[in-house]
Formats: sequence, structure tokens, C-alpha cells
Amino acid sequence: MEQSILTDIVIIFALSTLVNLLFTRFKIPTVVGYLLTGMIAGPYLLALVSDVENIEALAEVGIIFLLFTLGIELSLKQLVKIRKTVFLGGLTQVGLTAIIFYFLSIIYGMDWRSSLIIGFLIAISSTTLILKVLQERSEVSSNYGQTVLGISIFQDLLLVPLLLLANLLGNPDVEYGSELLILLIKATGIIVFVYVGNRWLFPEILHAVALTKNQELFIMTIMLMIFGVALLTFALGMTFAFGAFLAGLMLSDSEYSHNTFGNFIPFKDVFVSFFFVSIGMLLNLSFVAENITLVVGSVLLVLLLKGFIASGVGFMLGHTFRGVLIIGFALGQVGEFSFILGKAGYDYNILSSFEYQLFLAITVITMATMPLLMKISIPLANWFLRFPLPDFMVKGIFPLKEASIPNLNNHLVVIGKDSSALKLSLMAKHYNMQHVSIVFDPVIAKEKINAGDTVIYGDAVNEPILYKAHVDMADVIVISIGDIVPAMAIIEKVKKLNSRAFIIVRIRNVENMEQYFHLGADQIYPEKFEIALDFFHRVLMRRLYPQQEINRMLAHLRNMNLGEFTEKDMVNKPSILDELRSVNILAVTVEEQSFVVDKTLGEIDLRKKTGVTLLAVKRGNQVIEHPTIKTRFFIGDIAFILGDSEQVNLATELFTASS
Repeated sequence: MEQSILTDIVIIFALSTLVNLLFTRFKIPTVVGYLLTGMIAGPYLLALVSDVENIEALAEVGIIFLLFTLGIELSLKQLVKIRKTVFLGGLTQVGLTAIIFYFLSIIYGMDWRSSLIIGFLIAISSTTLILKVLQERSEVSSNYGQTVLGISIFQDLLLVPLLLLANLLGNPDVEYGSELLILLIKATGIIVFVYVGNRWLFPEILHAVALTKNQELFIMTIMLMIFGVALLTFALGMTFAFGAFLAGLMLSDSEYSHNTFGNFIPFKDVFVSFFFVSIGMLLNLSFVAENITLVVGSVLLVLLLKGFIASGVGFMLGHTFRGVLIIGFALGQVGEFSFILGKAGYDYNILSSFEYQLFLAITVITMATMPLLMKISIPLANWFLRFPLPDFMVKGIFPLKEASIPNLNNHLVVIGKDSSALKLSLMAKHYNMQHVSIVFDPVIAKEKINAGDTVIYGDAVNEPILYKAHVDMADVIVISIGDIVPAMAIIEKVKKLNSRAFIIVRIRNVENMEQYFHLGADQIYPEKFEIALDFFHRVLMRRLYPQQEINRMLAHLRNMNLGEFTEKDMVNKPSILDELRSVNILAVTVEEQSFVVDKTLGEIDLRKKTGVTLLAVKRGNQVIEHPTIKTRFFIGDIAFILGDSEQVNLATELFTASS
């Protein structure tokens, strides 16, 4: 490796670390920090990086890994499920955006070829940026998250036809028919390849590799698949990133997909940072300064018009007001694949140097503002929802049919769509416990309604949704969301509606417990910590530790990690016996030759001879909870005795050995 490359990497890491340390204190998304790092280190400001091409190569690897993880997360089955969103939503968004910006460019004075290219350039959003922001917010699987990604994927699929369009506009002598026929053959081949790879080829290869139990070989095989498919699609005239997305789709339904996803998270995060840095380097600050009015006006126009169109598409697809607003903010920026199309337009002399620089400025600035807009999206939506908006705007034009909710009192409300919340509602239904589920996922909500469950579809942050679930009359409310901001907002709303309700909240880690308790949570389940404790409990049981000692150790660990909040843990409170180290409870079986067989408690004089207390006797399925002096012992009875170690040993000899 040349020293210059390593120097550039160190500079970028150091500068982005400093910038994001500062930004983290003000809760500014890291993506903005990476973009700013690129602007500072790029050729148009301090020129700290000697070879921008090397950074762009690392950025390309980052996009490949990111799109690969997107393919795994979506899965081919999920893509088929959201096909209406991908094709109808994507086609409408791209078509309307391209048409509107085409005519605006014509009005501005550009020729029809440049205007056409500009229209499509603006229509494309950044899948890389969208995915990173949604993953950070844990919203990839949300209904609006799926819509945003579906439309974004459609935009990516259009890249190859758009590059062909640029080629045709720049070279009038090209044979249209043959080019379109070649494109159709390529598309058919890719569809067949993905289907075969998803159903048979990739799962079989991974299974064979997994049988070797060699993790290094497993990761190497995944790398081969990613870059192999990426090279194949590149040879067919498409991008490396699109090939990586296809590789992810082919692996998505494999039993090894979750393991694969976990292995590639560190690679993805590091290399994706180079992508955003490289985007920041493209911004020519001198051009922006010289044309500040035009640049700012163009950026605002793109954000407003494109965001409004995307919101309209979200509304057309039936999203709630909050979802519509988030979709508009997410898709309002211009994406990285536009650079490829823009560069082609510039190379073919369709775009002038001035138009190309203006496009670059708009793209970089809109990408930088998108994470900030997403950050304020939910608070802004909540502010709008305070006003008396029409019902169809709040709920969407295709509101999900809801189950009839009876007037309930002292019931359970389960909020969440994760497996824990869904299983909890099933348990409550199994034991005929009055309950209502609030699920913010139309597919899951519809399935549960069809199964006869009492379900409300909607976002529990909205008070009307909580009222529908009769939260004001509930006695126990379980919030199993995992995302900090919505969970805290729901706790506040619930406490406002019902101060006496007992609120149980699932969280991922213990770090934010104090904030949850301060807002009004009564019981908190720190998921990762409790899973670790459960593992440790099982290890101790396997090592044959006494139950009392296990309880004391677990209580000590809880106290170490939860601190003062240990007292709020109702489930895992230590009993008085855990505090009395010398006292034991033991279950002893009455053996055939035992001294106590066919004798009463009074006859054996157990307390006087051994000092233990007889707590209960189990005979088959019957439990005698308060044995008297007339209680008689038979072979096979199980006696539960209480005493110190010496007393328990004496009693054990009495019950098990002949006398």
C-alpha cells in the first residue's frame, strides 16, 4: 500500500471523528458529519486528501456492502409483497418529478435534451442515505420505511435505461431497436438468475460451506458471492451496487441470512463512511459562493417540490399523515446514482459545465439536509396533528378495517409489532384475558384481525389511537417498541390519559432506564441484559449451584447494572430466604425402607429430632400445604423441609435411610 493512501485514510478518520464527536453532542446525524468532513478535506477547501480516486474506490465498496445488506433485509418474498409500492409508487414518483422538473428547466431556458436529463436526475433519491438513516432509526421494517425503500429501489432499477437514454441523446446515430432488445435480454437473464440463485444455487453453496464449520471460509464465500454478482452486473452495463443488492436478495431467504447480516455490519459501517465523505468532496464551495442565490433557491425548490410529490405518492398508497410526511422528507433529496447519470450527460455534452456544477451542489446540499429533516419529521407531524385535520388525511385514504373494540375496563393493552408483543397478545388470548393490541404495520394488523384478535392499526403516539384502545381505562400497558423516541412519547401520552395505569416497557439496553422511569414507566425489561442474565442462570444451574446462591448472585448482578432502579423490579425481588444464607429448603422423597413410612408427623417427632420445619407434602398431584401432627407419610411422598445445613442433613437421613 502506498503511503499516500494510508495518509488519506488516517486524515479522513481523524477529521470525521472530531467532527462527529462535536455533532453527537448536539445530536446531529453522523451522515452530516461525514459530508462536512468531505467538504473540509476535499479539493475545493483545504485539499487535505491527495488522491480523491482512492477514496472513491473505498466509497464504492461501502455502497456495495450497504446495498447487499438492503437485499438481505428486504428479501425476495418481501419485495414481491411490496411490488405495488415498488412499481406503482416508484413509477408515479419518478414520472411526476421528471415531468415537472423538465418543464421548469425549459422555462429556465435549457434545451429539451438537458431538461429531460435534469428531470430524471432530480427524480432519483439516495438509497444509500435512506437506508442508513432508516437503519439508525430502526424503521426499515416500518410501513413507511418499506414504501421509501420500495420507491428508491425502483429508481435504482431505472438507472440502466436512463444511461441508455443519455447514450441515445448524446449519440443520435445509435440503433434504438437493437439497444432495447439487448436491454430486454439482460433484464430477463437477471430475473432468471436471481430466482435460481435465491431458490437453489446460493442456499446450497452456503449449506455446503457451513458444514465445514469454518467461519473464515463462510465469510470468504459470502465475499465471493457479493463481488462476483457485482462484477457480472457491471459487465452487463449496470452498477456494482445493483449487483450487490441482487446478491443480498439471493441470500435473503437462506437460513444463514441473519448470520451473514451480522458479519457484514462492521464492514458496511466503515466503508459507507467513505462514500459520504467522497460525496462531500464534490461540492465546489467557490461555485456555491458565486451563485449563492441560485443554489439556495434551487435546493429549496427541489426539497419542496420533490418532497411534495413523494408525499402525494405516499398519500395515494394509503399512508397516515405521519407516514406521508416522513416519505416526503426521505425522498426529497437527490441521490448518488444521479452522479452516474449526470456524469454521462456531461460527457455526452448534454449538460454544460455550469449546469453540471449546479446539479452537484443541489445533490450534496439536499443529501446533507435529509438526515436533519428526518430528525424533525415526527415532532413536526405531531405539531400538525394538533390541528383539526380531515380524517382521511390523518388515517389515510385506505384506512385498515379495524376490529370492533368493546367498552373495556381494567384490561391489558399491548403496543408493538415485534415478536415479543405478538406472542404476548397470543398468550393473553389463550387465557381469555381482556386485551387490545396496537400494531403499526398494516400487514400484521390485517393478519391478526382476520385471526379474530382485538387489534387497532395505527401509531400509538397519536392520542386518538390510544383512546380507541381504551387506554384511559386499562390497568396494565405493555410498550414493546425498542425505538427510544416513540417509546418515550407513548409513555408520556399514556400517563397523561391514565395516571393509574401500570406501564411495562421493553428497552434494548440499560443506559436509558432513568429517562423511562422519569417519564412514568413502572417496570422496565432491558432485553439484552435480561437475556445475558438468563444465560448465566442456566450456566449456574448446570454447575449445580444451590438455588439460593444463584438467586443471590443474580440479585447482585442486577444491583450492579440497574443500581437504584433494582428496587422497581417487581419480578426479580430477592425473597427473605435469599437473605438468610444459613437457611435451606429441600425436597426429600420418602424411600421404601425409610423410618417415616406409614408414620404420622407426630409419631416421628421430626422437629425435636432434627430441628427442621415441615412446610408441605406432595403426594402424586396432591399437595398438603399445612401438614399437621396427624399427617401420615407414605412411600413416594415428597417432603419439603426448612432448616440449616446440619438440620436438613439429619432430616434427609431420616426420610431416606432405614432406622
